[in-house]
Amino acid sequence: MIMIRSCLMMVFLGLGWSVFSQQDPVLMRIGGKDVLRSEFEYNYNRDKASLAPKDAAPEKYAERFVNFKLKVAAAEAAGLDTALAFRERVEGYRSRLIKSYLTDTVVTEKAARRLYDKMKSGHRAGQVRVSHIFKYLPQNVSGAALRDAVARMDSIYEYLQRNPDSEAFDSCVERFSDEKQAFRVSWLQMPVEFEDVVFGLSAGEMSQPFFTPQGIHIVKVLERLEMPSFESVKEELMARRAHRHGVDSGAEAQVEKLKKEYRYTPDKTGVDELINTGRTNRTLFTLAGKNYTGHDFARFAAAYPAGVRRQLDAFIMKTVLDYENTRLEQKHPDLRCLVRDYGNRLLADKITEQEIRKRAATDEAGLQAYFEKHRSDYQWKEPRYKGIVLHGVSKRIAKQARKFLKSLPEAEWKDAIRLTFNAGAQPQIFAEQGLFAPGDNAYVDDLVFKGKDAAPMVSFPFTAVLGEKVKGPDDYREVKDRLVADYQNYLDNQWTARLRASAKVEINQEVLKTVNNH
Repeated sequence: MIMIRSCLMMVFLGLGWSVFSQQDPVLMRIGGKDVLRSEFEYNYNRDKASLAPKDAAPEKYAERFVNFKLKVAAAEAAGLDTALAFRERVEGYRSRLIKSYLTDTVVTEKAARRLYDKMKSGHRAGQVRVSHIFKYLPQNVSGAALRDAVARMDSIYEYLQRNPDSEAFDSCVERFSDEKQAFRVSWLQMPVEFEDVVFGLSAGEMSQPFFTPQGIHIVKVLERLEMPSFESVKEELMARRAHRHGVDSGAEAQVEKLKKEYRYTPDKTGVDELINTGRTNRTLFTLAGKNYTGHDFARFAAAYPAGVRRQLDAFIMKTVLDYENTRLEQKHPDLRCLVRDYGNRLLADKITEQEIRKRAATDEAGLQAYFEKHRSDYQWKEPRYKGIVLHGVSKRIAKQARKFLKSLPEAEWKDAIRLTFNAGAQPQIFAEQGLFAPGDNAYVDDLVFKGKDAAPMVSFPFTAVLGEKVKGPDDYREVKDRLVADYQNYLDNQWTARLRASAKVEINQEVLKTVNNH
């Protein structure tokens, strides 16, 4: 009822502060625009569960809500609400909402459940998380390039058969693959050639080289994952089934209900003439007291090639759903409120992206200045190790690598390892470089922090370290993720203060006391 009253009173918002004191009073005025109690309550009740206890009172939330509305107003002033992309997203959201009103969800869910059960019983149930050594091959690849790619993959595969440990496979992915990141595969996500292989492998198992339309692969299954719950994939399955069968059975069921509600009455004479001759000027049916004739049908049929009977069924269905669409806001006033709130959130997010997030991500001078001013905030509670961990195939190689890197800048260490020790077919060094806190790396814990002994790597059993313990970052880029977040908050606070200073905000404290209490 809260959202319903909000929507029904929207058209009267400019009529004054106290007109609706008995039903839906104006709670606040922001920059000259009234906000009804119901709109505030809708936002407050939606967000309340995520608020910290100290911020959960309506009086506290009111400040946050005002800031949100000011950002929406700033986005509208910048014309973001008139952008085509924005209007298309809002319309798309409304279309998705409308579908739920125009569909019998019980019928649709039953059909989706049957599809889910069929998938679950097959060998492609669930997901697999995979890593692969992948070489992209264009459609016009030359014969020589194809032979070279096949030979290289065969060589890698033979090496991996001799070295079946995970470190060897990961190293080959890093060195040779056009795609480095592991990923999950679900049914119907990848080409059938890829699915046929990966769904046939067990966790930890590696494939032979094989082709797909994209290129050549060697795949390793990292883990097999249980099929997600029906609830988490329900929407996707309903959409997939409707696409496959052309008509949503839930929509058909809803149309049958609406026919009764709007007194759908077919005219047998007109329908028989249409079916027998392919055309008619007579009335075909009546819906909500309005006649729909052969002329109406002819306009629809011109854009819907099919047999006459199928055309007529589709015309009736579309007519019923179109009429219901015109009445949705009247029957379900919360629809307008949901669409309005979705648009407001899009606008606030877009203006924040422009004013805050893009600037914070690219303002290197600002980030450095903020870091220098707040350097003490980024000191660590315990020292960290900044350096590199070298795993060698022999003790001599590990010592050589450590000695060699000592004479080079840290930024060149990884390239130096790659070009000097790993240039051949068999890598000599596996390197891990970065900033390590206690617990991040077992070998750093063992050799630097004097923790538990770490078991040697199978293929690279000799380990050395090069670096130093540090108490805090020397450069803002070492803590950039956290710094960017802090800098965003700083910029947002400044921007919000400017918005508050530029707009008059009035809050009716007496009405605020009645929130959720009327």
